[in-house]
Amino acid sequence: MDVERSVSLAHNETAPSKDQQLKVKWYRSTFYNITILGLCNFAAPGIWVAMNSLGAGGAAKPHLVNSANALTFCLMIISCYFSSVLVHYIGIKGALIFGTIGYAPFAAGLYTNNRFGTEWLTLFGAALCGISAGVFWMAEAAIAIAYPEPWNRGKALGYWLTYRLSGQILGGAINLGLNSHRSEAGKVSYTVFLIFIALQATGPLVAILLNKPSQVQRKDGKEVRMTILENPWSEIKATTRLFFSKKFLLVVLFIGQAVFAEAVFFTYLADWFSVRARALGSFVSGVVAVTSGNLLGHWLDRTSVSLKTRARSSFFLIVVLQGAWWIWATVNVTTFRRKQPTYDWSSHGFGHAFGVFVLLTIGFQLNYLFLYFIITNLSHSEQDVIRYAALLRGTESAWQALSYGLESVTIFGQAGGVYMNFGLWGVAILPAWLVLRHFGVDGKRENGTEESLAHDAASEKAEIEEESKGKEL
Repeated sequence: MDVERSVSLAHNETAPSKDQQLKVKWYRSTFYNITILGLCNFAAPGIWVAMNSLGAGGAAKPHLVNSANALTFCLMIISCYFSSVLVHYIGIKGALIFGTIGYAPFAAGLYTNNRFGTEWLTLFGAALCGISAGVFWMAEAAIAIAYPEPWNRGKALGYWLTYRLSGQILGGAINLGLNSHRSEAGKVSYTVFLIFIALQATGPLVAILLNKPSQVQRKDGKEVRMTILENPWSEIKATTRLFFSKKFLLVVLFIGQAVFAEAVFFTYLADWFSVRARALGSFVSGVVAVTSGNLLGHWLDRTSVSLKTRARSSFFLIVVLQGAWWIWATVNVTTFRRKQPTYDWSSHGFGHAFGVFVLLTIGFQLNYLFLYFIITNLSHSEQDVIRYAALLRGTESAWQALSYGLESVTIFGQAGGVYMNFGLWGVAILPAWLVLRHFGVDGKRENGTEESLAHDAASEKAEIEEESKGKEL
């Protein structure tokens, strides 16, 4: 067990006065590093989202692209799980650089499929993307949680995730400009993908600009430690132990209802809307999701409100809104399955069909940011952040592999995905609540109290002693 582990990530949530905050160099600041992380997010998964937000990667039919995405997420389960071992050898910055490499080949596969009908490169690119993307997802999540000061963490998460959606907004804007005259169904212009390939190729170059944890200067003076000192086998055991912990298992279904939705609403867009309506959906949903995500981030950082209130109010707002939107989507797809419409923005009933897609995209962003809030409050050290981030992203990948795989089946893509996601939402609420209800209660994770530090220190000590006894045996 890493004896250098800090006792709490959430201590001293309240921001000190300006004169008490340390002066830092701008190129070592947390804002600089989150900006670099955001640019990496834009170049890699952001552009990936941009392609998928065109409706199944811009293809005329969603089935091949959904199958490729399922392959990507299957491989990401494995690469996420072993990503903390990779951090042991090349560090968190090296893991981030490695994670950006596989995205451009996937974009190239979509380009050749769109222009020439080639299928093998789409699947090969998806495989390369899966191998690297799992590592990237772990690294970016761990950095976004561990680098910022505690009182800036929610805003930093919202700011960082804005870049991901900026890719979707850019993709929608480009595609809208190229296809605004196309009121029929079909595939988007292949020219879009040349721009996407170029942008994704810049990912590794941008990642090089990130500071190593030891170089980061925080305004609270706290050193960022993200070194994995364990040998690979011990690290795998530590990660596995966290996965089977009661608290993490209770949020697995909540993770599922959150991320299963991505394939569902992008397939919804591809199945029922014209080319230019799909482009409009990509653009508009990105803009409103950015706004809602940043509002949630600012609310989660409002330390004048108790952690208990912030956690519970955010949780219930998200689950109630999600329930309303899934009812709306269920009614829509049940009708569409019978009538087989294609909606353009000039069509009667377009607003009713289109609105739920935009709202589900907002819900995805709110859920996504809230998952990081949950992981932050589960973690007792910055090393645990790496492990929890790997588990979160691996679990997300498993759910998304299932989702994209099922969405590649026509009948499931047209209606079954919405039904299943609605059901997941229903069964996920109670288990997640059993975890969330402890946030900010009994001195845990509440404004840096002595009780929080004592609780975390005792947990760490017990865990170290338990492992030491195991080794003696």
